Amino acid sequence: MHTVEFIQDLAIIMLIAGVVTVLFHRLKQPVVLGYIVAGLIIGPYTPPFAFISDEKTIKILAELGVVFLMFSLGLDFSLRKLARVGATALIAALFEIVMMIWIGYEIGRFFDWSSLNSLFLGSILAISSTTIIVKALDELGMKQEPFAHLIFGILIVEDIIAIAIIALLSAVATTGSMSAGSVVTTVGKLSVFLIVGFVSGMLLVPRLLSYVANFRKQEMLLITVLGISFGFCLLALKLHYSVALGAFMIGTIMAESNQLRTIERLIEPIKDMFSAIFFVSVGLLLDPRMLTTYAVPIIVITFAVLVGKVVTCSLGTFIAGHDGRTSMRVGMGLAQIGEFSFIIASLGLSLNVTSDFLFPVAVAVSVITTLLTPYLIKLADPLSTKLEALMPGSLIRVFGLYTIWLQNIQLQTGQTTLGNVIRRSVLQVLINFALIVSIFLAGAYFGGIVSSELTGLISEKRIQNSLVWGATLLVSLPFLIAAYRKMQALSMLLAELTVKPAVAGQYTEKVRRVISEVIPIASIVGMFFLVIALSASILPPPDLLILVLILAAGLVLILWRWFVRLHSKLQATLIETFKKGGKNRKKRRRLAHNQP
Repeated sequence: MHTVEFIQDLAIIMLIAGVVTVLFHRLKQPVVLGYIVAGLIIGPYTPPFAFISDEKTIKILAELGVVFLMFSLGLDFSLRKLARVGATALIAALFEIVMMIWIGYEIGRFFDWSSLNSLFLGSILAISSTTIIVKALDELGMKQEPFAHLIFGILIVEDIIAIAIIALLSAVATTGSMSAGSVVTTVGKLSVFLIVGFVSGMLLVPRLLSYVANFRKQEMLLITVLGISFGFCLLALKLHYSVALGAFMIGTIMAESNQLRTIERLIEPIKDMFSAIFFVSVGLLLDPRMLTTYAVPIIVITFAVLVGKVVTCSLGTFIAGHDGRTSMRVGMGLAQIGEFSFIIASLGLSLNVTSDFLFPVAVAVSVITTLLTPYLIKLADPLSTKLEALMPGSLIRVFGLYTIWLQNIQLQTGQTTLGNVIRRSVLQVLINFALIVSIFLAGAYFGGIVSSELTGLISEKRIQNSLVWGATLLVSLPFLIAAYRKMQALSMLLAELTVKPAVAGQYTEKVRRVISEVIPIASIVGMFFLVIALSASILPPPDLLILVLILAAGLVLILWRWFVRLHSKLQATLIETFKKGGKNRKKRRRLAHNQP
């Protein structure tokens, strides 16, 4: 009897989904929306009665849909693509995701939702929909436009960050803690899993697939691919990570094999079937009554997605050196949420850490923003023209100079000798920033232990935090000073090379001075806010924080040369260690080669 019910449910899903998606195709709407509407029609919340009797089995099939959906996204991603997306995709994606998580969290707290509900909401709003965007650009005939390639690069970076977000949310939901210590531990374990998984996978999986492909039996290759995929997903689950992470990782590993095109062709029909079931299951979980009850939050969140993503993606693209029209096109194209939002919302439900209303709210926002996506893309050019007409001429000239300046930087870094100097300087700045972040993360992690040791001497928690945070700042000062000095030298070099009198005219020296002074200060201010966020658990109250900063500034003024010499000695020691290690390795290779 159970078999009959399952076949009946599957038949209803496929029949209704087929009819609705044909209708949506005729209406030139995304097929994904058709699947959601089909689920809504046959769902348990739609009168007069529920068509589906075996919801548990359908949920299992929906999980398979997540596996194949994430696996196909992984196949479409490769390490070569990540290397090609460049700085624009990285800057725009990071800026958008950080801001949208913050906006979503603040909206949740504004409506008095719990911290976990607010955190999940921010994560739901952070990731745009690859499926919807690709479909919209294809139907508009814009897939080959330059701005479309920028959008695809941003989506690649978003997909990677989304996987990390899912893993972090799983850990936060499991531990119930959002402290810096738990985040550091989670990130450390996740990094180890990713590195070991990718390295071992790259060594074994492509070779195994090549061996199986030599038999020239597509059935054998398909079964091998499915076996490896589900085995890796099981490994991820056993290590307390989500099945989505495992499916995406094994997809990216197989994307590096020579059999990629064959695998994509074999998997596509299976992926289409189970992905359809997944999106139908999204509609099955949608309660229309929730949409009326939470109409105000849905409207507010939809507005936040549209405005927030347009502004953050456009600004991030512009900061990376593209003109206003291209930046606006990118922002308008990414102003929606989709499949990753459903997966994150489903994760909250499956872990029982989010309220029942969050899922239908996410679906409603996704449907509205998806419907608006083609119109937003078409509106990008007229809107950018209108904004340009409203902007003062002086501001337009400043923005134009900024774009030309960044393009000159890209041109200059393309030259071998000079490019190597600039890239080496940027690398040194990033290394110092990474060390600063590590120091403050360690301070936040060990802050509780140190505070407990100080309890016998100092009872006030605020003073304990001030001492711990001040000590952490003191340890990081050599690296902060080194980063500032290197940024200062780099900005002066870039200002001299890229700000030409032919462009800036009589303002050449002033523009160069502004660039050489603003960039180092802006980078240090940005780093300051980052370390404050990372060390929130040991951060002193505002009055004591100001006192600690004043003392640190005084110490820097007095001991500036000493800090510079200390960092130089540390750097020289590190370089010497690497050189010795290289010489020893060469010596061992020579000895091994000379042995009979």
